[in-house]
Amino acid sequence: MALMIKGIPAAPGIALGNAVLYVPNNTAEICPETQKKIGPEQVEEELRRVREAVAKASDELKDIGSQVSKKAGKEAAEIFFAQEMMVNDPSLLESITKNITERFLPAEQSCYLACLEMAETMEQIPDEYFKQRANDLRDIGKRLVRCLKGIPETSLDSLEDGSVLVAPDLAPSDTASLDPSKVKGIVLDHGGKTGHTAILARSLGIPAVVGTIQATSSICAGDLVAVDGESGEVLVRPDESLVSEVRKRAEAYEKERQRLEKLRDLPSVTVDGRRVETSANIGSPKDVPLVLRAGAEGVGLFRTEFLFIDRDAMPGEEEQFAAYREVLERLSPRPVVIRTLDIGGDKEIPYLNLPAEDNPFLGVRAIRLCLKEKELFKTQLRALLRASRYGNLKIMFPMIATVDELREAKRILGEVRRDLEREGHEITGFEVGIMVEIPAAALCADVLARECDFFSIGTNDLVQYTMAADRGNPELGSLSDPFHPAVLRLIERTIKSGHEAGIWVGMCGEMAGIPEAVPLLVGMGIDELSMAPGSVPRCKEIVRKLDLKRAREVKEAVMKMTDAKEIRAYLLNFVSKL
Repeated sequence: MALMIKGIPAAPGIALGNAVLYVPNNTAEICPETQKKIGPEQVEEELRRVREAVAKASDELKDIGSQVSKKAGKEAAEIFFAQEMMVNDPSLLESITKNITERFLPAEQSCYLACLEMAETMEQIPDEYFKQRANDLRDIGKRLVRCLKGIPETSLDSLEDGSVLVAPDLAPSDTASLDPSKVKGIVLDHGGKTGHTAILARSLGIPAVVGTIQATSSICAGDLVAVDGESGEVLVRPDESLVSEVRKRAEAYEKERQRLEKLRDLPSVTVDGRRVETSANIGSPKDVPLVLRAGAEGVGLFRTEFLFIDRDAMPGEEEQFAAYREVLERLSPRPVVIRTLDIGGDKEIPYLNLPAEDNPFLGVRAIRLCLKEKELFKTQLRALLRASRYGNLKIMFPMIATVDELREAKRILGEVRRDLEREGHEITGFEVGIMVEIPAAALCADVLARECDFFSIGTNDLVQYTMAADRGNPELGSLSDPFHPAVLRLIERTIKSGHEAGIWVGMCGEMAGIPEAVPLLVGMGIDELSMAPGSVPRCKEIVRKLDLKRAREVKEAVMKMTDAKEIRAYLLNFVSKL
C-alpha cells in the first residue's frame, strides 16, 4: 500500500525513481566536549594546524565553487565562494585563536565550538535567511574538523541513473556533487526552503522535498518513490495507476517550466499596457544572480541585517558601502530598494547591548532603534548615500508608525547628505520611502504619503499586528491570513492614499508572491510586487495575462466578501482559468 509523506517543497519538479538511502559520515562531526585541554607548550602547534586546516578548507571550497559554476551556473557557485569567505573571516579566526590561547582547547574543538557559538548567535534572529546562514557556519565547522583529522570528503557523484536520494540532511558540498542526469529527486528529514541544499537543488533542476522528519525511517532502499517539489508530497511504493498519474503530472510540469522560462526577459505588463513591476527580495549581494536568473525587474527589498550579525562590533561605513555598491552596480539600472536596519530587542546582537523586552515585537526595533542609536543610523545612511551614484537607489525606513518618526529619519538623512557633500562626495538622485507594516501607518497613509516618495507594504507584520496573532504560532495559522478582509481594507487604503498623493506603492511581504493574490492586487492598483526570486516567473505570467478591467472586477467582488477562505477560493478559481 502506498505511503504519503508530507514535507516542505524546496525545489520544483516531479520525479519518479528508486530510493537510495544515504547517511553522511559523522566522523568529521564528532568533537567530544571531554577532550583534554592542551598545555601552553602546545599552543603554537595547534595554531599551525588551524592555519593549515583553514587553507585546505578554503582551497576545497574554491574547487567546489568552480565545479558547481560549470555544472549549475555562477549563482549556485556563490554559495561556496561565500563559505570560502566565511572560513577566512577574521572574527571567526579570532574566536578560534582565543579558544586555543585562552581556553587551551585543541584545534578540533576550538574550530568546532567557534563555528557552533557563532551559528547559535545567528539563529537567535527570527528570520529563515539567517537561520540558513547559521547552517553555513555549522558546515564550515565540520569541514575544518574533517581537514584537521585528515578525513577525505565524501562524494555522491557515483549514484545510479534513476535514483531518488533519501537522507537525514545534506551539506551543500554533498548536493553539489550530484549528477542531475542520474539523481531524479531529493528527500530529506531536515532542512528548509531557503537552505543551500534547496538553492542548489533548484539550480541543478532536481526536485526536492525537505523537512519530512520521517523519510529515512519510513523509506527503504530500492523503494519506488515519487517526489513532488511543488506540493511537498512524497509518495512511497505507489501502484501502477498512481505511477501513471505521476508521469502525466511530470509532463505537464515540464511544459509549464518551459513556458515560464520564456518570460524571463519580457516586461511585466498587463494585456492593456499597465506596468506592474515584478521584483525580488534579497538578503545579501550573493543573491543578485538569483534576481537576474528569475527575470526580476529590480529588488523591492534588500534586507541589510546580514551585515550586522555574527560579529563582535558594528560593521563600519566602508564595509557597508562596499555591499550596497555591489548590489546597485550589478543590477543597474534596475531599481534597488534598500531597507535600513530592521533589528531590535527580539534579535540578540551582543555589541548593541539591547535590554531584554517583555514584548520585543512591540518594542524598540527597526526605525525606533535607529532613531535612538543615531550614530549607528548615520553610519548606514552615509554608506547608502555614497553608494547612490552606482545605481538606482531607493532608501526605505521600516516600521514607521507616525509622521514624526518619518520626519526625524528624513532630517537625519538630510544632515548626513550635507556632511557628505561638504566632504566632496557625489550624491546622485535617490528616493525615500517607508514600509507600511503597522496598522497606524495604513490608517494614516494619506498623511505619510505627503512626506515620502513611495510606500512598500510589508504584509507579514501588517497581518500580525492587525490580527494580534503571532505569525510564528502554528495554532494561530487561521488568523495569520493576508486575505482577511481587515487586512485587505488596509492594503486598499494604503494604495489609494499613495496614488492620491502621487507616489508609487509596492508590496514586499509574502503576499506579493502568492499567485492568486496578483489579480486582486493589480485590481487595487499596486505598482510593484516584490517576492522571493523563485516566485517571479509565475507571478509575472499572471500579470501578463491580466487586463485592468477584469482585475478591477475581481477586486470589487473580493471586497464584498466577508471570509478569508471564501476570498482565497474565489481567487484560486480565477487564476486557474487564466
